[in-house]
Amino acid sequence: MTSLSPSSTPAASARYWEVDALRGLMLVLMTVTHLPSRLTDPLGQPFGFVSAAEGFVLLSAFMAGLVYSRTAHREGVDAMRRAFWRRALKVYLAQAATLLFLFTIIAAVGLRIDQPAVKDLMSYYLAQPHEGLMFGLLLVYEPALLDILPMYIFFMLLSPWVLALALRHGWFGVVLASTAVWALAQFGLSEWIYGVVVRWTGLPVPFHEMGAFNAFAWQFLWFMGLWLGASRSAPGAQPIRLPGWLLLAAAAIALYGLYWRHHGLHGQAPFGANDHLNLLFDKWQLGPLRILNLVALGALAIGFGPALARRLPRLHWLEAMGSASLPVFCAHLVAVLLVLAFYGSDQTVRPWWGDVVLLMSVFSALYAVARATLWVDALKAARAGRLRVRG
Repeated sequence: MTSLSPSSTPAASARYWEVDALRGLMLVLMTVTHLPSRLTDPLGQPFGFVSAAEGFVLLSAFMAGLVYSRTAHREGVDAMRRAFWRRALKVYLAQAATLLFLFTIIAAVGLRIDQPAVKDLMSYYLAQPHEGLMFGLLLVYEPALLDILPMYIFFMLLSPWVLALALRHGWFGVVLASTAVWALAQFGLSEWIYGVVVRWTGLPVPFHEMGAFNAFAWQFLWFMGLWLGASRSAPGAQPIRLPGWLLLAAAAIALYGLYWRHHGLHGQAPFGANDHLNLLFDKWQLGPLRILNLVALGALAIGFGPALARRLPRLHWLEAMGSASLPVFCAHLVAVLLVLAFYGSDQTVRPWWGDVVLLMSVFSALYAVARATLWVDALKAARAGRLRVRG
């Protein structure tokens, strides 16, 4: 993964290339998982009972903690807060654009050819178009596949207050509160809050149409990543060193999770039809054994990542996709929605060579989006630099 220590060069201090490459990998895995093909099930949760979504959220939080804590140290808390708000607004505009794409082009195609995958995906909007549009733009109604960015926005809006508090008073209280909220989420906190809101406001959106991710559980992952990133920008931060016994335990847990996932009797459902036990690994609730699996993988990445990063060749195409993660993520949603509209959700509707052509075409488009984004960003940076020189 990364040495998780402050970089020594100015260019490297801006961001970690290893984290960008890992975020690019998470985007690749999400795309393969969301595109219906013969690779969807084998590459879903490929490293154990942990999906690309956990890695993407954790790494995004790490970068947010790293970048925005530097802003707070250098320019003050108010500047850090404004930077968070600008980023949240940018993510919201991306979510709104993707939502409108779903409600217009995808809806038109899906209804014209009577595509069940599209009709199921946006059933609430088709039944209540005015409420669906309004509550979708308010980030209350979250169709499947479009439910991770609203959670991301929620975390971005909370982060400046949490980060400012932690920078002043330390992270112990933040970690304790976040853990408590996660624990309450395992016992119905979201459903209880939803019930209270419905009683007081008459909110018409059904609970199951408000996104699969339990934000009260997933905030734990975000704020742990924020803490880890902020710790790397602290003055005098030292590389994280993990003891050998911990790495050995992490390896045992990770290998067992990997074996269970791919050689168990039930694939991605660790306990088969036993829903009660499956909650221990539940993705949407971020179950406790799922966190244990993720922590084990994270410990191995911290312990062995630096050596691997020095020896393996840099995959610049993955770094580019990770650096332009928001446009690439939205582009992957556009590709997935188009495939669902024209082909449906059947993973075997195309021959093998058709799946290969589809995946190659989609990833070529995603890489083109990443390169175009980075090119535009470089032009903006160059223009801003010239303006500073003239000023």
